[in-house]
Amino acid sequence: SVLTGVDGRFSLNASDERARTLTLEKAEYVYEERLGVLPQTGLNLSLRRRKQSAASLRWAEYMKGASQYNSPEVPNEAGWSVRFKESELHGDLAPDPEVIRRDPSAVLKIGKLYYVWYTKGSGPSTWFKPGKPHEKVFPWDLCDIWYATSSDGRAWKEKGPAVRRGPAGAFDDRSVFTPEVFGHQGKCYLVYQAVQAPYVERVKNTVAMAVADSPDGPWKKLPQPILRPTNNGIWKAGSTSHHDAIKKGDFDSHKVHDPCLVFYRGKFFLYYKGERMGEDRYFGQREIKWGVAIADEPEGPYVKSEYNPITNTGHEVCVWPYRGGIASIQKLDGPERGTIQFAPDGINFEIKARAIHVPDALGLYRPENSDMAPYEGVRWGLCHAMRWDRVPGGWMYLRRFDLVRIAVSAVDIVHDSLSVQNGTSRMLIARVSHSDATDRSVTWASDNEAVATVNPNGQVTAKSLG
Repeated sequence: SVLTGVDGRFSLNASDERARTLTLEKAEYVYEERLGVLPQTGLNLSLRRRKQSAASLRWAEYMKGASQYNSPEVPNEAGWSVRFKESELHGDLAPDPEVIRRDPSAVLKIGKLYYVWYTKGSGPSTWFKPGKPHEKVFPWDLCDIWYATSSDGRAWKEKGPAVRRGPAGAFDDRSVFTPEVFGHQGKCYLVYQAVQAPYVERVKNTVAMAVADSPDGPWKKLPQPILRPTNNGIWKAGSTSHHDAIKKGDFDSHKVHDPCLVFYRGKFFLYYKGERMGEDRYFGQREIKWGVAIADEPEGPYVKSEYNPITNTGHEVCVWPYRGGIASIQKLDGPERGTIQFAPDGINFEIKARAIHVPDALGLYRPENSDMAPYEGVRWGLCHAMRWDRVPGGWMYLRRFDLVRIAVSAVDIVHDSLSVQNGTSRMLIARVSHSDATDRSVTWASDNEAVATVNPNGQVTAKSLG
């Protein structure tokens, strides 16, 4: 073995011509380039440090201890704090213990109708009961993708299946579920999870895609998945548990879940949730992180970003465009659970505020423009809920969520009075109450600009006596 220098360079000597395998034991470095084989000096390689996302840089601080991990400092930037309420749906999507409906997609308005796609199945779940691989494992097992329409977003008409499981032996023969919908240049795209039988603890799912010219179909599946787990972990022999791995690999070495496709900066960003082989728990929390894969065309090929993972938290992926960047809500698992975040480049997410009473599996209504305010992209949509009564292993149903507007209770100016000499400037400072108000931004204006002007930040400039 050999250690690199601070610049990432190293040298090895071989005493004979036997082939060797070079293995890098640390994940911080990647190959920069292969310079070639020179007879005099052997193989020359150059390494550089792996790129890290803003979230990965914060992760190092969280790993210092339970207090840093479970009680990180969360800012409360004006206009970013969000809170939600839920309500029941009506019509065909009203709660029904005989049917499992979960994982709603984004809600699209096409013509006069709202459309949503979702996972649909039925029956009790064993939750990996030993010796019964043909029985339903989870509520999302043995499912297909259906869709429904509504004129008001509350009463829904179920229209039928959009994408069904594949034939025996196909990569999607066991279940297709957790869909997300995306419209681009007159075509509709569904991205979703797929599992091939048998559904055991160590099964590795994939992300698949189907394409249609109309939201009502017909949908044509792509022949192969568009995303797979990173294949760099090693299971422990003699065990069937997904917790037993002698090499865990990357954050997404076991699962790629919850795909969400966004057209961003001329490319297609496929956000997804990863799960690691031999998944750990840190300070009581699951290790769940998001990644992104990027393509030039909607059907791929998709290349995973070197910055992955791009979050420290997550579970169901929830992202939307906002003012040239990507906003996100990260509900469960990890140190940054229950937060709303923003990445100006779609990759480097920073925490903005708390997200309160976040429903499960947000399927956002996609407005034509979500730039008016940070919360514009999460005003309403569908979600799911789970109940454990009446059906062994639980049953699930769809609900509606709405943003709760928290009103400002008062705005106080720090200065009772302010004297400004002609031609000079002073800053006004406003204190906004309630701290969780949906919009805490302040708009400044002068009622006599001949005497004084004020800019958007509260800077007052004297113009004349008055």
